[in-house]
Amino acid sequence: MAQSIATGELSRPYEAPSVRQVALSSPFVWLQRGARDLMRAPRPGLVVGAVVAVGGLLLAAATWKAVYLAPALLGGFLLVAPLFAIGLYEVSRQLERGEPRRPAGAWSAWRVNPGSIAMFGLMLALAYLFWERLAAIVFALSYDSQPLQLSRLAVELMSGRHVVFLSSFLAVGATVAAVVYSLSVVSAPLLLDRPVDVITATLTSLRCCARNPGPMALWAALIAALMAFGFATLMVGLVVVFPWLAHASWHAYRDLVDA
Repeated sequence: MAQSIATGELSRPYEAPSVRQVALSSPFVWLQRGARDLMRAPRPGLVVGAVVAVGGLLLAAATWKAVYLAPALLGGFLLVAPLFAIGLYEVSRQLERGEPRRPAGAWSAWRVNPGSIAMFGLMLALAYLFWERLAAIVFALSYDSQPLQLSRLAVELMSGRHVVFLSSFLAVGATVAAVVYSLSVVSAPLLLDRPVDVITATLTSLRCCARNPGPMALWAALIAALMAFGFATLMVGLVVVFPWLAHASWHAYRDLVDA
């Protein structure tokens, strides 16, 4: 495991890092670098991707007849994804520094800053629960027909009878996703890389979004599109998409946050 955060460093105050302005095309560069990292060290990423894909299949199976839970659980997965990617950020950091690859270091990467990473995980978990409750409320208020099942969800939605539900659900979901994305887009890699607290990390993430609205909006759209592709392939695509995005997110952090 990387030793960049020594015990003594954690007891000293750490200045909030400055953020950089990046080009609009930067998200495509991050994806390119993420793909390179995945090809250089495929095993950790594919293992994590397979675990994520299996988890997605289990969630889909659990919500097959309780469709109101499907968007809450599957969509909410995007909210907590940065936490699951911490080990892959460590792999990218090792590759970036030219260090020998240490799989054990990737699996225990959270130990470099355990308190702050745990608080960040709690924040994401609370956001997940909040989104689940909101999704349930939107379903209850907007969908008053027969219970909607995931097996016939596409047919029902394409019928045009659920315009109010779709517009309400998308508006609420987009709002929650935008807030969580703004607070977390660079938080997890920053917490791994430097001895900062979760407040500093989330404020830094907000500042990255405020200074780079165009690139960060494009990055959010690319993440959503690639994850949607993973879901559309019955989770099989997540085996590659999830680690690819995780490695790319490390490079997004490195470009956005000043060293």
